[in-house]
Amino acid sequence: MAVMIGHQDAEQAFLEAWQGGRLHHAWLLAGPQGMGKGAFADRVARFLVTHGHGGDGRTVGLDDPGDDAAGRLVDAGNHPEILRLARQPKDKAKELARNITIEQVRELKTRLHFSLSLGEWRVIIVDAIDDLEPSASNALLKTLEEPPAKTLFLLVSHSPGRLLPTIRSRCRTLRFQPVDRDAMMSWLHDLRPMLEMAEVRAIVAASGGVPGKALALIDSDVAVMEKKLLAIATSGDPENRLREALAREVGGTSNRARLELVIDIVPGLLAGLARERPVAEIAPILAQWDRVQRTVRDAIRGSYDGAMVGFEIGNCLAELAPRPK
Repeated sequence: MAVMIGHQDAEQAFLEAWQGGRLHHAWLLAGPQGMGKGAFADRVARFLVTHGHGGDGRTVGLDDPGDDAAGRLVDAGNHPEILRLARQPKDKAKELARNITIEQVRELKTRLHFSLSLGEWRVIIVDAIDDLEPSASNALLKTLEEPPAKTLFLLVSHSPGRLLPTIRSRCRTLRFQPVDRDAMMSWLHDLRPMLEMAEVRAIVAASGGVPGKALALIDSDVAVMEKKLLAIATSGDPENRLREALAREVGGTSNRARLELVIDIVPGLLAGLARERPVAEIAPILAQWDRVQRTVRDAIRGSYDGAMVGFEIGNCLAELAPRPK
């Protein structure tokens, strides 16, 4: 498995601590959602239960296979010394509970009283610690204050500022920062070489340097979205059906990334129209681009209603449709 983008500094910090025999008992993995912090926690857990103690002078990466038997158990999801806390499904429903409960933390604490059954380390992954209900946070804090020997806690947090200060103070923090534009462009191009560079640029711009968000945007199909926007610009959408559909697709908090993608696609789309049309028709295109920018600025100052922004962008594009002669 290749090192994931944006993980290099965190990996180096962890390995230096392991190799130096100074492994802190609790690590707070902090950064925006979509940076792969959970995946990093999984890699650390696998490494630790397959390698044991550090300090022997070896130079290895987190993806070094280590002990084969332990590695096979990890890959099968059956290693007894990797324990997890996460939100659980409600009853038999697929929907997850709102929080990680105190009952889950109590069950974990009971497991921590057992002796190690395999290897030299036990690893606890909490993904995400932001999801703990208040009583569960207090219960976990007591364990962090008096940790069992040979136990490592990996606490994933998307909003570390909201955690109890006493929890943060018990941890060593690894920060996962958004990746710069050039690195994201190169990574995404190598990962999905079938994408055109215009698509890559739009995805990177909309992702804000967050790899997970970029991958989600690929799955939302950039080409399909661009085709829908172009259909509005070429047909004028006389019955508003395309604009209403666009508003639904980009409305609401859950579709914010898709709205940002639309905003980033529009400049390239308008530039393409400008290249195809006579010089005399370029001014209206520039006027609509100015209108799009004003719409976005006004929305940011206000409530940022995604559906409204999407519909207004559609209005701008519809104005550019060729008029019947």
